[in-house]
Amino acid sequence: MKNTPFTKKHIALGAKMAEFAGYNMPISYTGINDEHAAVRNNAGVFDVSHMGEFILKGPNASDLIQRVTTNDASKLTNGKAQYSALTNNTGGIVDDLIVYCIEENKTYMLVVNASNIEKDWDWISAHNTANVEMHNISDKTCLLAIQGPNACKILQPLTGLDIMNLKYYTFVKGRFAGVENVLISATGYTGSGGVEIYFEDKDECAEKIWNAIFEVGATAGIKPIGLGARDTLRLEMGYCLYGNDIDDTTSPLEAGLGWITKLNKTTDFTAKDILTQQKAEGVKRRLVGFEMVERGIPRHHYQIVDKDNNVIGYVTSGTQAPSLGKAVGLGYVTTEHAMLDSEIFIAIRNNPVKAKVVKFPFA
Repeated sequence: MKNTPFTKKHIALGAKMAEFAGYNMPISYTGINDEHAAVRNNAGVFDVSHMGEFILKGPNASDLIQRVTTNDASKLTNGKAQYSALTNNTGGIVDDLIVYCIEENKTYMLVVNASNIEKDWDWISAHNTANVEMHNISDKTCLLAIQGPNACKILQPLTGLDIMNLKYYTFVKGRFAGVENVLISATGYTGSGGVEIYFEDKDECAEKIWNAIFEVGATAGIKPIGLGARDTLRLEMGYCLYGNDIDDTTSPLEAGLGWITKLNKTTDFTAKDILTQQKAEGVKRRLVGFEMVERGIPRHHYQIVDKDNNVIGYVTSGTQAPSLGKAVGLGYVTTEHAMLDSEIFIAIRNNPVKAKVVKFPFA
């Protein structure tokens, strides 16, 4: 297993460690529910340095991004970021990612999922027909997500940059905790606000930034958070997790990601024709949020059935939501069962347990 620059910190803090995407990662420290509450109510620090980062440079960089991603990258200006997806030749999702515009029409950073770094790199490279300069900086880039309603207030003393007023999906670059060239973005996957900070793994920068964050946050009760709470936090918001809720076989339209699929942008992108046809004809299944009406915990790959016990889909993610006090999940169902308040059943140990389709974020 690979380590991040913070692995020794996690172990010293008593984290429960496990393999994730080839990395030795912290799953929890004091318990998932406790860490979940810390982020929802205050602030927590996630080590997500296992994520992948690519730099694309040159006059054709924007065009390459336009041709491989579903969103409209032409809308990006300096200091803005954009959630998007890579699609394959059959309309499935190669990966979901964030595109950062470092310098308009010249330099961009793409942040991809850890398990897909090699796949994404190969996919984008295969479409790089205009000699765009590409650099995979994943192994030398650190990423910490400091999330929660008090995250920016806690971190502000560490930088002269105004992060308190940073708008959603924008970023700034500068000095942070005495380290130069740190990118601070108002992004994250918890739905509780906060920032993500990117910096180069060199000259003990990781040690310096980690220590500074926990020193300035000590009196405010900032906590380290593992991947277990990261999963429950994103699920409560209805955010997709690659490999669970979206993959190479699911289209962005099926997954409710039509809002990042710009079929009217001037540049054709991979599978645009397929997705245009899907939109015109309608998809046969949809990713929905549901909450359990009867007692039971939905789990990944459980079957979803109708009142007559006919299989109509499957669960992609599910848990007992810590903030909500009830069990919720995501899953694909046939379109006729995707309407709000539709009655569905989750096959838990072959026993159909009643649930209903609801809006997310879950409430």
